[in-house]
Amino acid sequence: MQDFCSSEEYNQRPTWDEYFLMLAKLAATRSTCLAFPVGAVIVKNKQVVATGYNGSPSGSAHCTTQGYCYPGLSSCDASKILPSRAVHAEANAIAQAAKYGISTESASIYVTLEPCLSCLKLIISAGIKEVFYETSFNSGEKALVRDSFIKEGLVTINQVQLSEAIATKAAASLLGSTSIST
Repeated sequence: MQDFCSSEEYNQRPTWDEYFLMLAKLAATRSTCLAFPVGAVIVKNKQVVATGYNGSPSGSAHCTTQGYCYPGLSSCDASKILPSRAVHAEANAIAQAAKYGISTESASIYVTLEPCLSCLKLIISAGIKEVFYETSFNSGEKALVRDSFIKEGLVTINQVQLSEAIATKAAASLLGSTSIST
């Protein structure tokens, strides 16, 4: 029986960015959106202050129950008339902080998908200064608008990737008990 982990195993601790990105990935597992499950975590002084995931508004029928945004659709963009019903993960995290009176001034947000322009504007307006994301989303004209916000110094945006070693360690810890010695 081993009482302590080896120094090599201990040194496989996730960086702060990896840690918060993994929490955002866990939040995404609560998403009720069938098209783009996304998770978000707002962090201030290395402490989680709010989380969010995308899906229909609180109290409304979930897409996982009725199938996409509206009953009978084969995908979220199958209707050219009806808009998405989803509240984005970033908006839900900011709303959660607001609901409980938690300031997001000078905070950071970690998201599994780069924020759309609407969410980026909301993030900036909420006083969040740093965005960390896993998967790119904006391109073309949208990227130009995003880049103008960065150039104005309103926000910084960084892509974060999990190392394979950290992802493997996290998966093992999710699948087994983490609080018993082996």
